[in-house]
Amino acid sequence: MSGNPPKESRLRRLWYHLSQSVVVALAFLFYRVRIFGKENVPQDGPLLVVSNHQSFLDPILCQTWIWRPFHFVPRDTLLKNAFWGTLIKSYYLIPIRRGQADVAAMKTIIEFLRQGKVVCLYPEGTRTPDGRIGQIKPGFSLMSRRSGAAVLPMVIDGMFEAWPRTQKYPKPGRVGVMYGKPFSADYIKSLGDEAFAEELTAALRRMQTELRRKMGREPIDYTDKKTE
Repeated sequence: MSGNPPKESRLRRLWYHLSQSVVVALAFLFYRVRIFGKENVPQDGPLLVVSNHQSFLDPILCQTWIWRPFHFVPRDTLLKNAFWGTLIKSYYLIPIRRGQADVAAMKTIIEFLRQGKVVCLYPEGTRTPDGRIGQIKPGFSLMSRRSGAAVLPMVIDGMFEAWPRTQKYPKPGRVGVMYGKPFSADYIKSLGDEAFAEELTAALRRMQTELRRKMGREPIDYTDKKTE
């Protein structure tokens, strides 16, 4: 793929907002979603949203009622299904070829961010096996430094209980979504890759603890979690 952001048509944007409203409304009814920190999401400028990954429904829950389109980064194999592939491609995506080098993927994302867009990533790479947030690996400093994008931490909690990776179908539940305060590109640059990865991991885990308390759940104990 070229990596150049596609031109947006009025029809596509209308379809995006209408379908988003319907899907998000259904998800909110089914999971009684509560949102915290929505005011922390910048209304313009390049933004890299970094979220934990609990279920297949995370992209819907990440976007919630925010009207700035989020560009997600799926494997291109997800787009090959005749029905779902066509539906997914009608949204805002940055497909990455399976086996593509991380450097190539970063370059594509950086190009989109330079256009002032929002890109949402799940740095854990796969759905959590136990509800915990894994150690974030370095790399976001580069994307932020090259694009000038702020990094916004966000956490979803409750979907692991509703639809864990070992369960075939989702069940009803209560879900919380929290947007943290963004890290500026200058601050990220001052820290460097390793230090920012550590700080981002700690921020996500603190947010999960706060979110679980707001939702009336026992916080996850990370004191015995290795940060490899």
